Amino acid sequence: MRRMLSGHPVRTIKKGARGGTPMVRRKTHPGPETGPPDAAAEMTREGKRLSRNFGLLAGLGALLIAGGIVGLIYTGVATLTSMLLFGWLLLIGGVVGLAHAVASRGTRYFWLAAVVAALNIAAGIIVIRYPVESAEALTMFAALLFLTGGLFRLVGSVVVRGPQFGWTLLQGAFGLLLGILVLVDWPHSSLYVLGTFFSLALLFDGLGLVAMGVGGRRIVSMVTPAPPPAK
Repeated sequence: MRRMLSGHPVRTIKKGARGGTPMVRRKTHPGPETGPPDAAAEMTREGKRLSRNFGLLAGLGALLIAGGIVGLIYTGVATLTSMLLFGWLLLIGGVVGLAHAVASRGTRYFWLAAVVAALNIAAGIIVIRYPVESAEALTMFAALLFLTGGLFRLVGSVVVRGPQFGWTLLQGAFGLLLGILVLVDWPHSSLYVLGTFFSLALLFDGLGLVAMGVGGRRIVSMVTPAPPPAK
């Protein structure tokens, strides 16, 4: 009888019952078993990856919160920074829009897209070159929006008197008062109004990202199975 190594057929030679021709029977060694991948380990690895991503999201939120707090302290710097960012966004958007218009020339919307892109480019260059004057103009525009919006809410709440009468009246009065305060101190108010709004937007966006990241890590830790003990 001759046996071979594992993973190869095993050949067994036995003589027949009556001493005739030897009979050969082949057996196959089972070899190493290859089972399906461990689902628990895969879920653990995926949970670690998701937890790491949610941690990065929370870190980004913390940076935004820090930027918002700094902007609320130095509102003038925040105003100039927001205007420069706005100008560069207009400029880059105009260049991309112009490239898209040139790529789609021959269509009936080509000239409209080209004119809009040119206006964005021109506005971006003006805002970048004259950030203080642009901040004054945008502050005046924001004050007028507050005034008209608050006035319409006040009149609408008094005329309609719907179920949200109190809240609508309060919003209208707040918008009207804010517009008047900004206009009374204009153009000096342009040094801090836009910077305050920009910093508050950073602050609340950062708080939302931190809450999303911490909550996501907590949910992932709840649904992820514990790693198997080391052998």
